[in-house]
Amino acid sequence: MQPELIKTEVTADGVAIVTMDNPPVNAHSAQVLEEMAWTFDTISDRDDVGAAILTGAGKVFCAGADIKSRSGRQPQPGDHWQTSRAAREAYHSVRECQKPVVGALNGPALGGGLAIAASCDILLAAESACLGLPEIDVGLLGGGRHAQRLFSHSRLRRMMLTGYRVYGPELYRLGIVEECVPGDNLMDAAVEIASEIAAKSPVAIRLAKHALNTIEELTLRDGYRFEQTMTGQLSQTEDSREAMRAFVEKRKPVFKGR
Repeated sequence: MQPELIKTEVTADGVAIVTMDNPPVNAHSAQVLEEMAWTFDTISDRDDVGAAILTGAGKVFCAGADIKSRSGRQPQPGDHWQTSRAAREAYHSVRECQKPVVGALNGPALGGGLAIAASCDILLAAESACLGLPEIDVGLLGGGRHAQRLFSHSRLRRMMLTGYRVYGPELYRLGIVEECVPGDNLMDAAVEIASEIAAKSPVAIRLAKHALNTIEELTLRDGYRFEQTMTGQLSQTEDSREAMRAFVEKRKPVFKGR
């Protein structure tokens, strides 16, 4: 596949910059969803990529479902299930990507756009960015479970029941984003974090993300047991031994990804 609406550029530091480019608001059409899943599945298998950044072209991160195309079209049998499945797989391709994904919120991330943002590992926001669930005002539902990963009980319900939007400075105050910066500084901040991740052992990063995704649904005992298992697996790798040698020898490690 040669994506048209999801564009990828890989830096010399091994950071894949992925940009949703579906004017005017980067709504997730069927094509966007298909290309997003393909893009992040591909990034998982690329040895030249250690981390990714996901952002939107223009002034919007992603406005979610394409309401205009839906309102003028008579639904056909199977449409709802196909669209729902495509959206789920697109979101989970970000969460399940073998490489950590930094979400650079350049503008509003609404509905499905919020779900995409919540699927990222680390979030940064421009001051003009916001997260919101406007579905209640356009005859739809959804996004609450993804938003639950980010927001408290009361705030989530206010958002879902009223369409309330939370902007960059408040997202930072709540600890939902790591940084809130002027829009012109957003990508520099995202590249700095992604490059730091990409410089680590690929094996360690892959296992760490896998552990974090898994323990999110486990009890304390089972979750820590799983982490201990991952630690045991990591300790058997060349990268682990190199990291320990470099620490003792007070030098920068040279990782081989195995």
